[in-house]
Amino acid sequence: MKKVFGLFFVALLGGITAIGITHYFFTLENDNVVVSHTIPPRSERVPASFASQGGGGGLGLPDFTAVSEMTVDAVVHIRTEFERSSSPYQDYFGPDDFFDFFFGPRRRQPQQQQPMIGSGSGVILTSDGYIITNNHVVDNSSRIEVTLNDNRMYEAYKVGNDPTTDLALLKIDETDLPYLGFGDSDALKVGEWVLAIGNPFNLQSTVTAGIVSAKGRNINILSDTLAIESFIQTDAAVNRGNSGGALVNTRGELIGINTAIASTTGTFTGYSFAVPANIAMKVVEDLLEFGEVQRGMLGVTISPFTSREAEERGLGVNRGAYVERVGENSAADEAGIRQGDVITGIDGTEIRNPSELIETVGRKRPGDEVLVKYYRDGRERETTAVLRNIYGEVGAVRREVRETTELLGARLENAPDELLERLDIEHGVQVSSVSRGAFSNAGIRRGFIITHIDNNAVRDPDDVAGILHDRSGGILIEGVYPDGRRAYYGVGLD
Repeated sequence: MKKVFGLFFVALLGGITAIGITHYFFTLENDNVVVSHTIPPRSERVPASFASQGGGGGLGLPDFTAVSEMTVDAVVHIRTEFERSSSPYQDYFGPDDFFDFFFGPRRRQPQQQQPMIGSGSGVILTSDGYIITNNHVVDNSSRIEVTLNDNRMYEAYKVGNDPTTDLALLKIDETDLPYLGFGDSDALKVGEWVLAIGNPFNLQSTVTAGIVSAKGRNINILSDTLAIESFIQTDAAVNRGNSGGALVNTRGELIGINTAIASTTGTFTGYSFAVPANIAMKVVEDLLEFGEVQRGMLGVTISPFTSREAEERGLGVNRGAYVERVGENSAADEAGIRQGDVITGIDGTEIRNPSELIETVGRKRPGDEVLVKYYRDGRERETTAVLRNIYGEVGAVRREVRETTELLGARLENAPDELLERLDIEHGVQVSSVSRGAFSNAGIRRGFIITHIDNNAVRDPDDVAGILHDRSGGILIEGVYPDGRRAYYGVGLD
């Protein structure tokens, strides 16, 4: 018995000893695991702009609560109404023909116009109610309603718009409003955190975060021939209704206006695009000062090129904007720029592709003098160009001139002095291009020089705008073509 108890005691003691040793080493192992995953101090793992905001749950994640609170009240919801017929097919068939064609004649009912509803976002820029948004949000709208983040509602009116950048400026009658200041979008870096603030799917005051994925993107979504596309690309989630909303940096500065998404489904699939703040600020300043955006024009047709093409053409540089064509009497023409040159810099700003050239020059005004750096025959050169407006002049464009251009469906510019002298006429405005509109309907062709409208002498595009201001009905246009043929046209105005 004593031997049995002795063996039992030894076994029990051995078991207790084994458990103790196992516990000791297991605890030590866990302690080592914990020590190896110790989270470093916040200031060592998060940029200063985040560390100063607090929060983040102690997990080393960026905290956007402070910047959200700083900015969300300055972003508004925009609701628009558009007039349209009760059936989308009526634009083609007429108000009754569509139904009659398929279902036979029917009793006529009074046609009712049903408004189409749209929505988007906007950003308050001043305490007295100026708001920036996308042009496509409010274009052709019959009514614009703005709702603030505190649910106050206002009727808004359009101050001006710019289809070339897809931006518009609105105004509401209120004071002491929260607003956002413009930041420097040129200083924005790829990889930097940004927030998109807007009203997707009518969900008010939505904030999403992402990083800057690229700059200077051209995605060919603006149909205007003079469009400026040099978007900031981000992966912050943007959907329908975000258009016109704010893209802000971690300091709460407005660095872009959210405009588009890259998607095959119509909803966010990874990338969104914003108009840079430096472009938006130029548009707003021009609309407030002139009522019309003032675009400086270099007067060149440009294209991108590959390193292989650069080698084959002997360009001497792998980046820049290749000059396909130089407009006659344009700023580039007078500065000595020629077809085949590669523009690589404007006023010290590096130009790596056509989008950057369009954006950089687009921030300038007619009459501005710019230093152009370019390559020709493999050698770097410099020249100075004085930018022109769309009509080939160095002065500002008035809204009346632009509205006249849209009314006539034609662009007008001062006729060259040598042409006037050759034709033995004292004055005239030349038709530089014709699109769909009153001139096209009347048979007026490109190159025609207008000398008189209803017996009033025409010397520059401003004269045309002044004569046609608030005019309707028929007018008589007199002029001559470059080959000397005189012509008279009766033009109908709406």
